Amino acid sequence: MLEIKDLKVAYDGMGVLNGVDLSLAKGESLAVIGESGAGKTTLGLSIMGLLDGCSGKIFLDGRNILSLNEEEHRKIRGKDMAMVFQNVEDALDPVYKISNQIEEAILVHDGDAAAQKVINLLRSVGLPAEKSLSYPHELSGGEKQRVLIAMALANDPQVLILDEPTASLDAITKTKMIKLLKEAAKNKIVLVATHDISAAAKLTDLMAVLYAGRIVEMGPTADLVEIPRHPYTRGLLRSSLNMTTTKDLQGIPGRMVHGVKGCPFHPRCTQRIDCCACEVPVLEDVGNRLIACHRGGIVPLLEVNDLKRRFGSVRAVDGVSFTLYEGETLALVGESGSGKTTLAKMVIGLIEPDGGEVRLEGDAVGRRTKKFYERVQMIYQNPKESISHRMNVLEAVEEPLVVQNAGCGKLERVKAVLKEAELPDDGAFLKKYPHQLSGGEAQRVAIARALILGPKLLVADEPTSALDASVQAKILKLLLNLQERRGLTMLFITHDIALARKVSDRMAVMLDGKIIEEGPTNEVITSPVHRYTRRLIETAPDLSKKLASGSIDNYNLL
Repeated sequence: MLEIKDLKVAYDGMGVLNGVDLSLAKGESLAVIGESGAGKTTLGLSIMGLLDGCSGKIFLDGRNILSLNEEEHRKIRGKDMAMVFQNVEDALDPVYKISNQIEEAILVHDGDAAAQKVINLLRSVGLPAEKSLSYPHELSGGEKQRVLIAMALANDPQVLILDEPTASLDAITKTKMIKLLKEAAKNKIVLVATHDISAAAKLTDLMAVLYAGRIVEMGPTADLVEIPRHPYTRGLLRSSLNMTTTKDLQGIPGRMVHGVKGCPFHPRCTQRIDCCACEVPVLEDVGNRLIACHRGGIVPLLEVNDLKRRFGSVRAVDGVSFTLYEGETLALVGESGSGKTTLAKMVIGLIEPDGGEVRLEGDAVGRRTKKFYERVQMIYQNPKESISHRMNVLEAVEEPLVVQNAGCGKLERVKAVLKEAELPDDGAFLKKYPHQLSGGEAQRVAIARALILGPKLLVADEPTSALDASVQAKILKLLLNLQERRGLTMLFITHDIALARKVSDRMAVMLDGKIIEEGPTNEVITSPVHRYTRRLIETAPDLSKKLASGSIDNYNLL
């Protein structure tokens, strides 16, 4: 059993680990993920007893190894616990053959250093016997990594620590290495420090997310990867390359800073509240995982419950329910007449529902007030119809501030939001009227107008359908960048499932006023359940093959 209690490490007075608690039993494997500087390598070095100035306790089978002197540490280092270091070039001595270096790892603990044992170790990591006579410079990066693993396994340690074991490997070698490590790690306590989430997902059963020296989320690896519950975990997944990810990559705004008062992630968090700046959240059990967040993890922003709307005998929206979480994009997809726009207009308050409820940040929404429109704004399909032709750019973008009695400084705020929407802010452009703008410029003005009040939620109703492909791509990129910088939540309405897969985290497919399928976008795209969803995917634009034949008009699927 390996137990870590309140582990703290500081470099030059700056806390790098700030109270880490972990517990791993024989046969358990844990991936510690996070950005560079989070403290992953420091955690591994602390366990190995290679750092001074550690406080807290690290128990291995009930013995506090932090209380050991250097001589006692040497006796267990490499024998009871071993570490595979990140930089293979520095870990191997260039003037000794591989056989000598593996023998040394055995002899230092008075083990049997027979040549046959060295060969057996090399074979166990997939290297031929003749490699024992090679020098490090004669091996590839993947071969050197295998040698380091052989050295770590030389004395059959209880604890195996792997620091970025696949970081510098190509995809094929990485796959082989993961298979090898899983085999080598059987019946051991394994801790993997890595920023490679895809490798961690294949290597380990448990995952801990480390931020500025604190664990912010921990639980079963498959659960964290599939449904992240902390905003930082979601940010890491959004910025990670993954063949199953359909949405374009997004980063996390800002950068990691140590020594922040309160929650270490709050300066970059899109859902922070007042207490986040002054109180450190406790790592608490929330469902099937541990989360350190004052709000219990990612919170619902918009909840739609059983919304209904008839137009005569037509059920335009027929009992629709969904939840939109803080900082995510939900795409509502379906053909014309499926009820998407009607649903969007009921959310924004332009159409009264016949039944059902809309909740914003947990509060039921009735009559829409000025305060509601400070938090929720809409981008319409045709910008030249949504902006008055009597208003110039300055007047159109400034109008929400005037309605809200925003006070002084309006011109500066208009110029700032135009710049954010990648538009000119000079006097000549501010004086232009809608008919003097291109389609792309008009839509950017509409986006700037929607952003001027700093809303939390954008309802985007076919915001690019009236634009050519090049301008459409730029507008979509702009919306994704704005979501990243501002932490916007988006309800994205579109009939184009190919477009939805590039911008959304989750997707809901509508047909005849009902949501017939909902889930993470990559799952809906790769494993659609409903026949109508499969048909939408088959008829989506695909330059690699001819458009699927047939029509979905009057396609009776319900």
